[in-house]
Formats: sequence, C-alpha cells, structure tokens
Amino acid sequence: MQSHIPQPPHTAGLGYQGLRPRIEPSQVPSPIEGIETDRQLWEDKSYLTLPGAHVPLSTSEFAAVDQGNSSPRYIRVTTWNVPSNSRLVNDCAIPLSVVVQPFADPDPREEGIPLVDLGVTGPPRCGRCRGYVNPWCTWVAGGMRWKCNLCSHETDVSTEYFSNLDANMLRLDHAERPELNRGTYDFVVPEEYWAQHPPAKINPSYFSVDPPLTGSKQPLPMNYIFAFDVSNDAVEPGFLKASCDLLKTVLYGGTNLDGEQIDPCFPPGCQISILTYDCTLHFYDLKVWKRVASVLFADADWFILQSDSIPMLVVADLEEVFVPIREGLFVDPIARRQAIEALLNSLPQRFTELPSRDSCLGSTLRGVLAAMAGRGGHAVFFHSTLPNVGLGALQGAPLESDLYDTDKEKTLFKPRDVSWLDIGEELTEEGIGVSMFLAPSKYMDVGSVGAVVNQTGGELFFHPRFDVARDVVALESQLQRLVRRYQGYNATMRLRCSYGLRISQYYGNFVQSNPTDLDFGALDADKAIMADFEHSNTLDPRDYAYIQCATLYTTVWGERRVRVINLALQVVQLAGNVFQFAELDTLVSIVNMSKQKLSITREELTEKCSAILLGYRTKCAAASRTSQLIIPEVFKALPAFLLALLKSKPLKGRNVSSDVRNYTAHRFLSLPPRDLMHALYPRLLALHDLDDQIALPQVIAGDMSDPSGGDDAEPRYSTKIQIPSLMRNSHFFMEAGGIYMMDNDEIAIFWVGSGASPQLLLDLFDTDDFMSIDTRMHHLPRLPTTLSTQVHNIMTNRTLSRGGRKPKIYVARQNQDAVELEFSDMLIEDQNNGALSYTDYLALVHKQIANVLNGGSTIGGSASIRGSPW
Repeated sequence: MQSHIPQPPHTAGLGYQGLRPRIEPSQVPSPIEGIETDRQLWEDKSYLTLPGAHVPLSTSEFAAVDQGNSSPRYIRVTTWNVPSNSRLVNDCAIPLSVVVQPFADPDPREEGIPLVDLGVTGPPRCGRCRGYVNPWCTWVAGGMRWKCNLCSHETDVSTEYFSNLDANMLRLDHAERPELNRGTYDFVVPEEYWAQHPPAKINPSYFSVDPPLTGSKQPLPMNYIFAFDVSNDAVEPGFLKASCDLLKTVLYGGTNLDGEQIDPCFPPGCQISILTYDCTLHFYDLKVWKRVASVLFADADWFILQSDSIPMLVVADLEEVFVPIREGLFVDPIARRQAIEALLNSLPQRFTELPSRDSCLGSTLRGVLAAMAGRGGHAVFFHSTLPNVGLGALQGAPLESDLYDTDKEKTLFKPRDVSWLDIGEELTEEGIGVSMFLAPSKYMDVGSVGAVVNQTGGELFFHPRFDVARDVVALESQLQRLVRRYQGYNATMRLRCSYGLRISQYYGNFVQSNPTDLDFGALDADKAIMADFEHSNTLDPRDYAYIQCATLYTTVWGERRVRVINLALQVVQLAGNVFQFAELDTLVSIVNMSKQKLSITREELTEKCSAILLGYRTKCAAASRTSQLIIPEVFKALPAFLLALLKSKPLKGRNVSSDVRNYTAHRFLSLPPRDLMHALYPRLLALHDLDDQIALPQVIAGDMSDPSGGDDAEPRYSTKIQIPSLMRNSHFFMEAGGIYMMDNDEIAIFWVGSGASPQLLLDLFDTDDFMSIDTRMHHLPRLPTTLSTQVHNIMTNRTLSRGGRKPKIYVARQNQDAVELEFSDMLIEDQNNGALSYTDYLALVHKQIANVLNGGSTIGGSASIRGSPW
C-alpha cells in the first residue's frame, strides 16, 4: 500500500485554535459509510411505506411500494418520529421540517401515479380544513360521512361517491379507489379549480389594446418562448450559435458530439415563439414564409426588418413594451419547421454583422409577460451580459471585496433594483415560469437577474466564460432535461398538518401570495420545497401525526389537476425514539442562508451542529465521560456535511464572486435532498482500484416459474450493473499512483497522479505518457478497454440518475494543472476553502459540547441559536 499524498499548499484553510486533540483521520466517523451501507441494503429490496420502518436515504436507489403513505421520493421529514410536544423538540434540538418534491421522477420498478377523475363533482374535500380525502380518513354513519384525519371534522359524502362499508368499516370499493389506498395520486379537477386571471392593475407594466381578462383561465397546452440575447457578449464566444443549434436538436432531433442520434423531445401539442433582444426587442412572425422588404416607420415605436424571409418586428420603446403581433407569434414547431429552422440558422450571422453591447433583459421580460398574459407558459432565456438598458437597468459592478464582512454585505445577495422582484411577481401571477441559461464573460449581477427565476419557479443554468468545446455537451443535456421532465404551470401549493401541528415557514423558489399558499409560474420534477412546522398543541402518542401537500397545476398537455401527497408519522414521547428515526438528508436540506453576515451564519451552523449532538448527549447518553464525543448513528455524518456546507460557494470564507454565490444559493434552495448531498460532498472514486466485475453488465436469472402454468418454463434474465463504492474526500486517502474521478453533478474531474501506471493511462486516455495527456479534453475517449468501458458505464449510470444531465469534464494532473485547485477544494475533509479540516472541525464541535457539560458556558448563547439558519 502506497502512502497518502500531501495536501497541496495552495488549498490551505483555517488552522485550529487552541490545544488540538490527537485524532487519527482514519478513525473519525466516515461521512460515506452510512450512505454506502444503506445503498447496498436497498439495492434489491422494496421499501414498504407504512409508518414504523426505517426509510431509505435519499442517496439510495430504492423501489417504494405505496401502502397509503407517500414514498420518501416525494416527501421527507427531519425525523419520522414526531415529538409529542414542543419541549421535547427543544430538548433534542432537531428542527421539525419537511421537504416536498411533488413531481419527482419515480423509479422504473414502481407503479405510476394513479389519476382519479370524479367528473364535475371534483375530489371529496373536508368541509372545514379543505383537506383532500385520503387513505387515513375514516368512514362513519354507514359510509354517509367521512372523518378528516387532519382536523377530525365529519363531512357528508355525496350521492355519486357513496359506498357501503364492510365489517372493518372500510368502503366496499376501497381496493378500486386509488385515493383511498395510495399515498400519492392526482385528481382531475373541474372548472372551479381553474387558475384565475389576476386583477387589473392601475398602472400595467405593458401596453395592450385588449381589455383586461377576468374570470377563469381555460387550461391549455403549455406555450414556450425561447428568448436569445444577441448582444456582442453572446455572439463572440459562440453562445448564440450553440443555443440556436441545440434548440433545433430539441425540436427536431439530431446527432450529438458522441455521434449518438437524439430524438426530438419537445412536448407534442405545445407551441413556441422566438424572441431576440439587445438594445431593442425583436418579435418574429413565424407564420409568414416569404421575403419582406425592409420598412421603417420614423415616428413609431416599432418597425419591420427582413430576416431571411421571416419578418422581424422591432420594439424600440423599452419603457412601454407591447406585442406588435398576435397571429403568428406562437406556432406549432412541426407545422412551421422550415420557418423556424431558417430563423435559427440566420440569427448568429445576422447579429454578427450588427453587434450591440447593450441588453434590455428586463424589458424583454415585460414583452414575455405581454405575450403570455391570460394563458401562462414557460419562457427560456439564453443570456450573456449585464442588462444595462430598459426595465431594471444595472450599471457597473460593486467593489465586492469592500463589502464582505460588513453590514452592507447582504446587498450583494439581493436585487439592486426592486423592479426585478416586481416583474417576477407579475409573471408568477400570470402562470409564467422563467428559466435562464447564463453565459457571462464578466459580472452579470445574478442576484438581480436570478430573482425573476427564483420567484417564478424556474431554473438557472450557469456557464461562465462560455467555451463551446467544454460547455456544449452539458448545455445540450440541460436543455433536453428542461423540456423532457414532468412539469406543470399556473401552479399553487398548500401544506396542511393535523391538529396539534402547524406550518411556520417556507423555503424555496416561489411567490408566497398569502400565509398558506405558494404560487409558481412553473413547477418541475427537479424542484423541492422546504417548510418548518411546529407544535400548536400536545400530540397524542397513540395516534399518528399527518401532513398533506396539495399541488394544483396545469399539465404540459393542458389538463388541470391536483397532486395530493399524504404522510402519516408516529408520535413519540422519548428523545431516544426521536433520534432513532431522525434523518440527516432532510436536516441538511432545510438549512437556509440567513439575512445576517456570512461569518455569523457560519458560526451559527456550527453552534446548531453542537446543539443537536449536545441534545443527544444529555438525553440519550448522559452516563458517558465528558471527554468523549458521542454522535448518534443517524447523525454520524452531520459534522462532515455541515462542514461541507460551510465550504460551499454560498458560504465559504475565501473570495467568491457574488454571481457565483447567488447562482449556487439559488440552486441549493430548490435542490431535492439527494442532489444536494451529492453537491455538498462530491462522489470520489478510485478508478485504478476497480474490480474486473464492477460497472460491467451482469446477467441475472429472474423468476423460473411459468406464468401460464406449464412445466417447461424458460428462465427470465435481466442485466444489472454493480456500482462501485465511494471513498472519502481527502488527500489522506489518495495515492500518487492512482487515477480518481470526482463528481458533484455539475462537473466531473479526473485527477491523475504523477505515479500512475502507463497502462492505466493508455486504457483510459489513449496515451501512456503522463505529460502527454490532453488537459483540454472535455470528452473522455471511448476505447476498447475494460477500464474505459467501466468508467463510461459509471458516468452513464449517474447521468441517467440525474434525468439525463451530463457534467462538464476536466482533467487535472498532479501538480501540473490549474484545475487541480478546484479538485482540491472539493476534498471536503481537508483543510481548505478558508475553513477547518474535518478532524479539526470535530475537535471544535467537541470543545463546544464539553464546555457546556463542564458548566463553563453555553453553545453560542440563546440569542444566536434563535437566529440560526434553521
């Protein structure tokens, strides 16, 4: 066994202050041991969702059997045993929180979400709390009424929905009613559930000759607007051309860089519109396919230009935006393929000849609002520069270094102009989601631009200093995922709790129109919403505590539905039972960046970690010596993941641009638990140690029985790929003769040790010389070697688990390449990112706990705990 390699000096962080206890890195709790054990446990096992069993971790691949409780794929809580009263919550110091991912992708082995259509009567709902009928409600008066599990109110059953009861007080049609035996289901809803047009404004943000719409919006297939920044910053690096080419692939299929054929993935029945913008806003009439002479109206706010036979209507008035065209603005992309392809082919060349350094992004958002008002939809922007004209115009970059660790630091993380928040709220009211692909070459003010995306429920994609060779594969996979994934628009969500509990606060990307409802322009399968709940009364330990999440939305194909998610939780009176069923993944997911200085937020996170471990120590392990650091089994990795959070880009102490901080904070705020765990603690693999059977297809014999009853049954076979185990993220566990792959779902770095075997290099990189490895390689070659096949299979497996998203690929040679700095910063257990090493962080946490146990102090003081990021 070779000795470990030293940590490069350029990655140094903070040193431990005071006497450091002697701790061997290999003896401290492993952050991945529990993850790997749980993954292997559920690999070939189904999870039954009834309360009382340990739930698979979010990082494990599992198949859930819905028994009336929703799968943890859709909803998770910080502890699956709810404390009976608030005093027990305070003693344990575990926040009561829930994470909901209503449209999460199901496992292929699971049954689909059932759809229930009860006609014009709609779904049965409680007469008091308006909760939806579910498997946990009870039937009384011979089936004439049902008792709500949330508020105990009895509601009459309609004549159409009535059924007699059997001897067990269950309806005779119980087995045929998904809403009575499944935890997650969709209701088709009647007109009374349709989205409403927002009230008319005294000063509308756009001009329209049409009268304001009132009443209900008829559900229609979702329209898309694709808006391209055509300023010089988008044209020069090739971002505009790459975006246009990728949109054609999404609409009509094509071939990717690996030579694989890509099928069209745009939803059938949906229509699209194409906009461009620089210092003016450009609309296109996609129904006209002929050459149009250039016409200019000198006294008007708009004019027509020729655009390779597609009329381009230019709106120059950026203060009072309007839509100069209705007929031809939205078209079926299949019916108008020639026109759309011609336009996308011509855009890069046209704006190369007419460059502009201005961008009117804010006014374009108003144009999107005017175009989609009264209907809703999804607007996708490809943007590259600071918006400096029109609505919300921004000028210059602040001196960030002068603001950090001051009271003005928080100004870096919110919009500099309130109009960005206003337009985000208006878009959400109209049911319009906004997603943006950002490719800045300099400061863009993501804190302002991204606020619109945050409020509308869209997604940010970040490609700074765009390079076609490096970024186009990731960009292509992201765009495909954006249109392929399950999503809805005009969405509203409400969480309800049973008697004794109440929702206290929400976190995520949405607009909260009132204390109970969350509004989304669009909501998709990759979004999660977090909420805190608290006691309003003491809970009965003989009963369950219930949470119900209802999401009302319009599907992509134009059907109004409500997705209902139900969760029943056991109620306990002992701290040991609370900790026994606590969950690390959800606890880390609900950490929220506070509005205080980053330095204070970092201190509070450490104090909260110490408070949780102190709660376990005093309530569950009081007899142990104070010199011992006692960590509950479920929270063995808690210090490591909170340290990873401290080292993440939104919170790390070293200089990080506000654009990067804001983008990463936006991403973290809506990530489901599994994706967040991978982002915080990247997956590290030792490729040189892969077993010959790892990551290669293996034939598994299936059921030998003949379903038809015959004796000569042929065995059924399936193929399976065994995924290798991960290793801990530290130089201490690496060796100079190794090759390692680090993956945080956004980038994958292949680190090559200086002593790596030439044969390994040849098998993976097609060269046996360490110095000849092409470090500008962004596509791993496919070679006829076992190692190459294994690595490609691992990467494909991870891509599929992410819904098809591919990471950017980098190669870093030991002590040779600048990318090694990023790789070293991803080794969470080392001393880096302006923070302590894992062993020193454990020593700090232990010191805080010991001080309290010895009666010398409190953990950070009560005021600090009350203001913590939880």
